[in-house]
Amino acid sequence: MPPAADEPGFTRDGPLLYNLVYCSRAAPGMDAAGVAAIIATARRNNAIHGITGMLVFGSGVFFQWLEGPRESVLRLMGLIQRDARHERVVMLSETEESRERLFPDWDMEWVGAEHIRDVLADAIDAAGQASNVAALRQLLIEVEATALLSRS
Repeated sequence: MPPAADEPGFTRDGPLLYNLVYCSRAAPGMDAAGVAAIIATARRNNAIHGITGMLVFGSGVFFQWLEGPRESVLRLMGLIQRDARHERVVMLSETEESRERLFPDWDMEWVGAEHIRDVLADAIDAAGQASNVAALRQLLIEVEATALLSRS
């Protein structure tokens, strides 16, 4: 039996999905092996907690999109903010709405900075809801702004 619309985390349009986008500077010494370790841990833990998303790393900057149940995403964000591998964590956006996931098959995917525009363009083409297209376009704008800052 599907959940009732009055149950927490569910609306008549479907489940509520919380998404959070942040960027941070990588701590000195962060390299591809360090990022691979983060991804391995995320893949083990995110599926258990219903979190999907994407991690971009390049030029010493992390940029991440997280989506899932509000409590799970906020708990993970607290861990990230206390993680010594991240410095200067900046929240870029937070929303909660009833919509499809932008990255439904990615428990956590690592995308190199050189490929992020292609990944986002593909996601925009595949998005079924106008709100997702808008969110992905905004994400692309934020990625490009972050890329410009990291070159400074």
